[in-house]
Amino acid sequence: MKMQDTEWFAEWFDTPYYHTLYKDRDFSEAEGFIDRLVGTLDLKANARVLDLACGKGRHALTLSTYGFQVLGVDLSANSIEAAKKLETDKLKFAVHDMREPLLDQQFDAVFNLFTSFGYFDSLEDNQRVISAIAKMLKPNGLLIIDFMNVHHVLSNLMTKEVKRVDEITFNIQRKFDGKHIYKTIQFDADGKSHSHTERVQALEISDFRALLSASKFEILSSFGNFGLTNYDEASSDRLIIIAQLNSWN
Repeated sequence: MKMQDTEWFAEWFDTPYYHTLYKDRDFSEAEGFIDRLVGTLDLKANARVLDLACGKGRHALTLSTYGFQVLGVDLSANSIEAAKKLETDKLKFAVHDMREPLLDQQFDAVFNLFTSFGYFDSLEDNQRVISAIAKMLKPNGLLIIDFMNVHHVLSNLMTKEVKRVDEITFNIQRKFDGKHIYKTIQFDADGKSHSHTERVQALEISDFRALLSASKFEILSSFGNFGLTNYDEASSDRLIIIAQLNSWN
C-alpha cells in the first residue's frame, strides 16, 4: 500500500537522524523486557510471532533467541534494510504498513512495542490496525501492546529540551492539544536545517479497551513498566497490554 506524503512517520522514521536521536534504545534493554514478557506468555518454542513496527529489529532479534519463528515488519525501508542484516532461518524482515493484514500469514502472537501505535489522525486507522492484527492471529492468539502511559507523560511533559548526539544538536519542543502529543525536533546536519514533528494520539487504557473489544479481543493483563509490575494510571511509566483474540466459538 502506498502511503500518503503527508504522514509524518513515513518520512521521519526513514531518515538516519531519527536513529541518531534515539540511539540510546539499546539491545540490552530489549532483551530484559522481552525475557520478562515471554515468561508471562504461554507460547511454544516454535511459535510464529510478528513484531509489528519493528524498527531495526532489536526486539525481533531477541524474540528469535527463544526459538520462535519471527517476522519483523516496518514501514521504514531504511530500517528494514538494516534489520535484514540480522536475518537467520528463524528471523525475517519485510516492509509493511501495519494498517493492512499480511496475506496468507497466521501468527500465534503479535508484538507492537515501544509506542508504535496511535500515529494516525483518526481512530478509524487505529481500528484498522487492530482489525488487521485480528485477521493475522491464529485462534486464541495473543496481542502485546507496549504504549506510553499518557497520564504520566502529560503530568511530566518537558516542553523544551536540547540533546547533543553524535555532533548534532537536537532542539526539541513538546505540546499537547487535547488529542495528540506533539514533539517537534529541529536540528542542523549535513549542511541543511531539518524539522520533523512526531504526533501520537493520547490514548488511555479505556481507548484500548474499546478498540480491542471491537475486534473481539479480551485484555488478560496490563503492566506499568518494563519490569512488568501492575499498571497504575498515576505513577506507571508505560501501559503494557496483553490481550487474547476471543475466537474459540
